[in-house]
Amino acid sequence: MTKGGGKAKGKKASAAPPKVLHCHSTFSAGGKELRSVDLMNAFGSRLSHAVISGEPEEMGARAAIAKGQPVSFPSDFPPLSGLPSPSRLQKIAKALTQYDLVLTYNWGAMDVVMAHTAFSRAFELPPLIHHEDGFNEDEADGLKTSRNWYRRIALGKSSGLVVPSRKLEDIALEVWDQPRDHVIRIPNGIDTLAFAKTPRADSLRVVKRKGERWVGTLAGLRPVKQLTMLVEAFAGLPEEWQLVILGEGPDKEAIQHAAVRAEINHRVHLPGKVSNPASAVGLFDIFALSSKSEQFPLSVVEAMAAGLPVAAPDVGDVRTMVAELNAPMICAPNDVGELAGTLRTLAQDADLRRKIGDANRKKAITQFDRARMIERYQELYSSALGRDF
Repeated sequence: MTKGGGKAKGKKASAAPPKVLHCHSTFSAGGKELRSVDLMNAFGSRLSHAVISGEPEEMGARAAIAKGQPVSFPSDFPPLSGLPSPSRLQKIAKALTQYDLVLTYNWGAMDVVMAHTAFSRAFELPPLIHHEDGFNEDEADGLKTSRNWYRRIALGKSSGLVVPSRKLEDIALEVWDQPRDHVIRIPNGIDTLAFAKTPRADSLRVVKRKGERWVGTLAGLRPVKQLTMLVEAFAGLPEEWQLVILGEGPDKEAIQHAAVRAEINHRVHLPGKVSNPASAVGLFDIFALSSKSEQFPLSVVEAMAAGLPVAAPDVGDVRTMVAELNAPMICAPNDVGELAGTLRTLAQDADLRRKIGDANRKKAITQFDRARMIERYQELYSSALGRDF
């Protein structure tokens, strides 16, 4: 599955925990970043971590790192973005030599992957495992040919490419021409038991009142999430229904304007992001997604574990993630009318919501629990290091 690097082999006898470098496109509190933190917390002091963000000001996931975890944030690491000149890539490669394992994440860290491939032998670099979780707005409508070629070349000396979804697995194999034994699909996992608990009605800045029903979502307020479309789709629901959007981002004002235009601003709430989704998701009656592009959205797994029905476009692996009973609620992408119809169907039938929610919870527990995810990542990283940790 993986092929280790010389650096790791030479340190087998060392009693010190392996030093792991994480190069993120951004370290905001998004799905891939929080999964990375979840793994850091689970591995504890058995590994020592250093985190680099391609956007140094985006460090929101840092707050989720457990107290006392051996994690540093080097300030002298070369920038992750810039022209991939030989001199710049060489500087990045030299910076990798002090670590035992390099973990890179998404396109924003691809120059690190290229530096590793270009100078792996010259500097006897440690093994590198790349993680791809999806695409930003600039590739939401289609992959860029130039980036596909760059990925094919850059991934040449990696020890593995981790993806969470079947669609990304297909892209890695068919578009990026990666060897079958280098592509590892590990579905994202969560603490399913935590989401089974009923949250307090006042756990958010907006209080759920008696008789209210909530359509809710967790998302970065960014264009690719198409949250103004969700506002439009929600607008036709009866007065007792409220729309609660948890998250932060540049589209907040656009969402508020959409609510005003639809004359439902009194029923659309943006209380900000939540540090612990398990304390809030269970307040929803329907979980909604409106994204233009997704792969394996963790928020859908969280909604399933909380026993919710999911109304969402057919993007990424969403249709195969949800229970079979929920599949008819997965509609055509970018279609406000279809999403509105799906929300109406669920809003008017409490029994259907309950049945779908029960089926989703069972599937989340059996297939998407974090314990199995952690076990698989530990096996993968141990294989790359050449020793258990």
